[in-house]
Amino acid sequence: MREKDFALLLDAAHQQLRGNTAPVWDNYSHHIDAAMREPIAKRPGLTVFRFPTYSPDPNPAEGERAHLKNSLGNHAPCIDDLAGPVRTRPKRMQYRPDLLDGIIAQTKLIMTPP
Repeated sequence: MREKDFALLLDAAHQQLRGNTAPVWDNYSHHIDAAMREPIAKRPGLTVFRFPTYSPDPNPAEGERAHLKNSLGNHAPCIDDLAGPVRTRPKRMQYRPDLLDGIIAQTKLIMTPP
């Protein structure tokens, strides 16, 4: 995704959530460059929180990736056999709220505002 894509994603999320939006981003170059700072500043009700430079513990994406890698580890004896599972596993995870809740719980982030 590029800056334009992130801006469209933020707009869509804000529109769907109908309220203040607070994404938590890592330090991926497209998240922190000048091309993103300006669009973020222009959006009322949008506050971006950034993770420290390297912080796998509070990042839910790390848990998701770890689960995905573990689920694929013994799946196929040949790299060519992994194409299908690599495409379908993330979609299957989407329909397992218990798994996703567990991944988020491991981050020890507070999910409800004070």
